Amino acid sequence: MSKAEQLRRSVLNPWKLRAFMLAKLPMGFLAGLKVKEFTDKAASVTIRFGYLTKNPFRSVYFACLAMAAELSTGVQGLVLTMDGSPVAMLVVGLEGEFSKKAVGLITFRCEDGEALAQAVAGTRATGEPRVVPCTAIGRDETGDEVAVFKITWSFKARGTAPA
Repeated sequence: MSKAEQLRRSVLNPWKLRAFMLAKLPMGFLAGLKVKEFTDKAASVTIRFGYLTKNPFRSVYFACLAMAAELSTGVQGLVLTMDGSPVAMLVVGLEGEFSKKAVGLITFRCEDGEALAQAVAGTRATGEPRVVPCTAIGRDETGDEVAVFKITWSFKARGTAPA
């Protein structure tokens, strides 16, 4: 089993995800982020309104929403960089729009897996950095859109590029 497949299985297992988050993303662990769906094309991450995620306006704090949105895009990229030659990934841009008060359980979904896969393959093939804008749409339990984040990822192959 490849490293990427091991990570994919781990983030879908609630106990292994908690251990991964505690080791690699402790604020996500404290906020209670959960990966609910994870395929080659899409990922969904949830965050719940609670004591550690609240703001003074009785909704989910925007930074916690951004954290969930970033994970819905970043987990796809992370898995793609696990197998093969090393690739560095970094957030280089973030935009957020808020349309409704975020209360209850909020689910962020990103469907940019194919674009991320093309960027990782492209940087491995050429050695040139690739930039991918990803969109994560957050919806509440009734399906209403509460926020949209546009997160731009940069991928760059490490080491020398093939000739």
